[in-house]
Amino acid sequence: MYNHIWKKYLPIIRILMKKSAAGNQVLDLNRVDFERAGTGRKAGYKFTIEFSDGKVSNVISGSALATNLAAVILEDENARQIINENNYEISLNTKFQLSIKNVKAANNNSAAKKNNEETAKGTG
Repeated sequence: MYNHIWKKYLPIIRILMKKSAAGNQVLDLNRVDFERAGTGRKAGYKFTIEFSDGKVSNVISGSALATNLAAVILEDENARQIINENNYEISLNTKFQLSIKNVKAANNNSAAKKNNEETAKGTG
């Protein structure tokens, strides 16, 4: 139902997934696209999809929007390659902002920061 809308955004989503290694990315979506296609506000437009090891790792069946986005990403060869390399959290909030977080990069960055802090303390 929403696949055609997600396919329109997919090239941008792929770019932001790659950029998310450096920090969280946010994409402002056009609310009208979804309201025209949609089931209305009843269904809710808020969701989070977790991709781990190239697969969806959380339950998203309650959200048609999330299910459709996951399907579009998994059907796209380039996007599949990206999610195979890292773990991602993709969420949509009620303001139609799609947030893309590279979970591995976030964990690596916090581990590196912690190591740097420990090294700094040790030199004092």
